[in-house]
Amino acid sequence: MLRRLKVENYALIDSLEMELDARLNIITGETGAGKSILLGALGLLLGARNEGAAMKDAARSCTVEGTFDLTDSGLEAFFADNDLDYAPETTLTRIVTPAGKSRAFVNDIPVQLATLRELGQRLIDIHSQHQNLRIASEEFRTAALDTVAGNGALLADYAAQYARLQECRRRLATLRDEAAAAHRDEEWLRYQAEELTTAALTEGEQATLTEELALLENADRIGEALTALRNALDADEVGVLSQLVGAETGLAHLRTHYPAAGDYADRLRAVVEELKDLGSSAAADSERLDTDPARLQKLSARLDTLLSLQQKHRVGDEAALIALRDDYAARLALIVRSDEAIAEAEAALAEAARRTEELAARLHDARAQAAPRFESEILSTLARLGMGETQFRVELTPIEPARTGCDAVQYLFTANPRTTPQPVERIASGGELSRVMLALKALLATRMQLPTIVFDEIDTGVSGRIADAMGEIIASLAGSMQVVDITHLPQVASKGDAHFVVSKRDGRTRIARLTDAERVGEIAKMLSGADITDAALTQARILLGDRVAPAAGRSDDGKAPDTGSLF
Repeated sequence: MLRRLKVENYALIDSLEMELDARLNIITGETGAGKSILLGALGLLLGARNEGAAMKDAARSCTVEGTFDLTDSGLEAFFADNDLDYAPETTLTRIVTPAGKSRAFVNDIPVQLATLRELGQRLIDIHSQHQNLRIASEEFRTAALDTVAGNGALLADYAAQYARLQECRRRLATLRDEAAAAHRDEEWLRYQAEELTTAALTEGEQATLTEELALLENADRIGEALTALRNALDADEVGVLSQLVGAETGLAHLRTHYPAAGDYADRLRAVVEELKDLGSSAAADSERLDTDPARLQKLSARLDTLLSLQQKHRVGDEAALIALRDDYAARLALIVRSDEAIAEAEAALAEAARRTEELAARLHDARAQAAPRFESEILSTLARLGMGETQFRVELTPIEPARTGCDAVQYLFTANPRTTPQPVERIASGGELSRVMLALKALLATRMQLPTIVFDEIDTGVSGRIADAMGEIIASLAGSMQVVDITHLPQVASKGDAHFVVSKRDGRTRIARLTDAERVGEIAKMLSGADITDAALTQARILLGDRVAPAAGRSDDGKAPDTGSLF
């Protein structure tokens, strides 16, 4: 439960601190005094978005701090899961800087806003005035019924299974789309793959072909050059070799008389051997040289084929053609396997649908079983609120599997027994809707295991005896949880264990906890207006009953309480 709330520099609040009672806390005040502002600050603490107008003084940070008693709250696991230090007395802090940046802390440990919001949802349920409209939300109606039915674990199982069902549907749709696109291109793919396969591509072939083709195309010129070389070396009497051999022989004979001649002769002999080898190589090449036109034509045609394929497929070499061929083959193989993959996906979808329907049926049975109890408790509370002839029914209509099951949950209502029940959001008046929502909240509050619930004028549209009954119901909730109720009704305000009044002075919102005497005056003011009568004071004491000390010996002038001191 919330023990202390501190607010600094928020909207019309300069500085405010209040200590709350563990049971029913009443907050009253004139319209425009700042009750909604206080609720906004609390929402900010619990992780609500900063709308940009939080700061009263733009030069200072806005700070909202709440101290909570978490004894027996069962939140130890949440703290452990989020690497937070658990403490029976835990402080939540929200700071908005002048630059608009938001920071959140749990026991002085920085946390993400999402973590603060999740923790806040486990600590306080805020029922604002607009939440009466939530009854028009099927999600809210379904969640309320599931809460009473105790479907938490079953609903979690269903949600996980439904997510798997959706994933199976998406996978099957993707496979079918891919298969359809592939089948549309299958003929073209097969033609391209066959063409490239028929080409019998070999990496490096183009370079080899180009080299051999160049040789064949220049065979005549090459032959002529080789012949000229052989003639230059081996021609009778004029060939270089015969002349060099003669010179070498002559120099060898002079070796004895002219030692240098022997050296020349040796060097010439090496040159002669090299030239002989050159001549032999040229002769061998000349003999191997093939000027076969058929071979030339064949090579030229093959090279033209490779170049044509490269141009067609816009690639630079045969390696790229080979890669493209393999890709086409893989895509064709995928087409062949796609039917198998689709069949497997269809089987998985059928199994997921079967399991989803099974869990949905269990959810439906649990809801159908809980519906009479749900209706009975709502009707019982509404009878206490002066709506004894009300009809209220929970209607379950089958639908296709959705996120919360296969049921459309509708609340049918009529306050006139001679009228056919219709959806409550369509037929209920403002006062009737307030009472229905209070009955729902009373039914759900203890089952939701929330330590604190805040009502923001849930009693709108009711008065008199009904207001008193509504106050009794709200007070009964405070027997098992902390309740904060913002109200304009004296019948409700009189039921509180602690009473706070919100006022505005010099453009600043203030809040003060009332003494017993001040409560009498405030209740009387709520009954009669600014001019408090003796009758109003007497009625206020009657409403408060034993909640205040006997009036004897106490001065009670009915003046408005002093809100200068803040708690």
